[in-house]
Amino acid sequence: MQDCIFCKIVRGEIPTSLVYCDDEIVAFRDTTPQAPTHVLVVPRRHISSLNDLTAEEMPLLGKLLQVCREVAKKEGVFESGYRIAVNTGPDAGQVVEHIHFHVLGGGPMNLEIG
Repeated sequence: MQDCIFCKIVRGEIPTSLVYCDDEIVAFRDTTPQAPTHVLVVPRRHISSLNDLTAEEMPLLGKLLQVCREVAKKEGVFESGYRIAVNTGPDAGQVVEHIHFHVLGGGPMNLEIG
């Protein structure tokens, strides 16, 4: 998708603060952080949401979660605790229609949901 902001970041058209990068996944700091550590982990390939993942892409889902763990280690929140959030659809707060995982940490969080 040409006008997707995350696709533009992945292609290097929009500068960002990279935390992790390989041939399938890119992780970068959120520009409006909701926690002291707030990193977004996205696949290079455009997939709109969790609802659009196919059975063939399940290995990619596993790798995304593995990269979330690596980011937590790199950012120093692995031991103290971190949250991984995936918003799917507008009612859940998904703003960018490109699947992305939020890695949040760096202090106590409100655990109340809803």
